[in-house]
Amino acid sequence: MTAIYDCSVDSQLLTGMRLARGAIGRGELVVLPTDTVYGLAADAFTPDAVQRLLDAKGRGRTSPPPVLVPGIPTLDALAAEVPDAVRELVAAFWPGGLTVILHAQPSLQWDLGETRGTVALRMPSHPIALELLSETGPLAVSSANLSGRPSATTAAEAEAMLGDSVAVYLEAGPSGTGYEAVGERPGDLSSTIVDATALASGGLLRIVRAGVITRERIAEVVGEELLAPIPAPAAPAAPTDADAAATADAAATADDATESAPDGTDAARS
Repeated sequence: MTAIYDCSVDSQLLTGMRLARGAIGRGELVVLPTDTVYGLAADAFTPDAVQRLLDAKGRGRTSPPPVLVPGIPTLDALAAEVPDAVRELVAAFWPGGLTVILHAQPSLQWDLGETRGTVALRMPSHPIALELLSETGPLAVSSANLSGRPSATTAAEAEAMLGDSVAVYLEAGPSGTGYEAVGERPGDLSSTIVDATALASGGLLRIVRAGVITRERIAEVVGEELLAPIPAPAAPAAPTDADAAATADAAATADDATESAPDGTDAARS
């Protein structure tokens, strides 16, 4: 079993951080605390490490991980263009629970998956995460859970799901205590994700996942007029004979089959 290092104990903190730095350098995985949920981290510039992260979570390349950064200056190094509205948002909410999707610098030598030329960036508000990031540089970090399972809020919860696929677990107590769970699901403490890729061409800022930073707080910074409208819920389609038959077949075989949990956007970006 991989050891969990209690960062509230000085000797374990020093050992855990040293081993975490070494693991990242070797392309291995580390679980670390953030201000929202615990994260599963890999070197963003080592493709094999990023693939190891996706494999550990049971995710495909169509759900690339976000990248955590140690400070706002790294934003300009990784993003091709940073609109003024994004600078206002990061000034207000970084370090903190806001993830911003931007066009990535085309010269970056990395492979995060099928990103379509974008990158999701966040600066976490947690001293352990920021210290590690300051020494390793940007890390690909997704929520420390198996896809379809609740995000871990302690290293022990992460270890129960990820086991020996992780080289080092850093424990710093329950995460997310500084936020109210106002996201899409009860108890969810994930970051809010905003897609800012359309701003450069005169488009709107789109909230793609509601998390700990509310739409109201974002609107207070950039104005409601810059936010894309909340899409209306789709009306349910009238059932067909085929739907009824499929439902009956599913009910008849439910006890004999185990269905894999779907890979959702909540697991895609933390």
